[in-house]
Amino acid sequence: MSAPGPVSSPLWISAFLDLAADEVERGSAFWAQVTGSTLSAVRGERHEFHTLVPPDGDDHLRVQRRDEGPSRVHLDLHVPDQATAAEHAVTLGAEVVRAADEGYVVLRSPGGLEFCFVGHPAETRSRPAVWPTGHRSQVDQLSIDVPARLLEPELGFWRDLTGWPLRRTAYEEFHLLEVPAGQPLQVLLQRLDDDATEVSVHLDLTTDDVGAELERHVALGARVLTRHDHWTVMTDPGGLRYCIAGDPPDDDVPA
Repeated sequence: MSAPGPVSSPLWISAFLDLAADEVERGSAFWAQVTGSTLSAVRGERHEFHTLVPPDGDDHLRVQRRDEGPSRVHLDLHVPDQATAAEHAVTLGAEVVRAADEGYVVLRSPGGLEFCFVGHPAETRSRPAVWPTGHRSQVDQLSIDVPARLLEPELGFWRDLTGWPLRRTAYEEFHLLEVPAGQPLQVLLQRLDDDATEVSVHLDLTTDDVGAELERHVALGARVLTRHDHWTVMTDPGGLRYCIAGDPPDDDVPA
């Protein structure tokens, strides 16, 4: 029997699109269309939250109106005991930003990336969306983008926080956390060799027909930034970066 993971090991991962106030309406509609999701009713004390509800399975993408600062992405780690998980994260080098009474804790990683411990239950992955052309796509990966000078502490932090093994990929700038089966998002850590000053996050979609998927996104208001052998860098209508990768989505999810 394998040893239990740390108290901060997530049962589920979700991503929050923190959209600037003047982009939230357009951005929410774009991401609902891109993912084939339904936008939930607004919630929160300031009516700042939406969920992107998939046709099946549990959600893993949500939207938050950000009243200050540009649009960005952050990750939520779903754990049974948010306070205990936060205490453990602090021993690994995290900083508590806000310990809220609403059932979540906001923290910063050693490299300054904000993330949350939350308690929302979820366990069933949604299936990839199938489009009229017959191709499929799905948001299935969260990339933590780390300036080179911050890479080693950040790699160690996320490995020890989640309790998941960390391995190199075929690309020297990428490390992948080996998430357990059934998680809705893979977690990639990417070394940035440009002049970035802080850790950030972007989303990756996977598809079995890159040409059809690119055409669909551009028609919805996205823009192509750069093309690589295996992925294309995009921006949504508000300028938030994400990537489309040419790998078949994983259909092996519980019925």
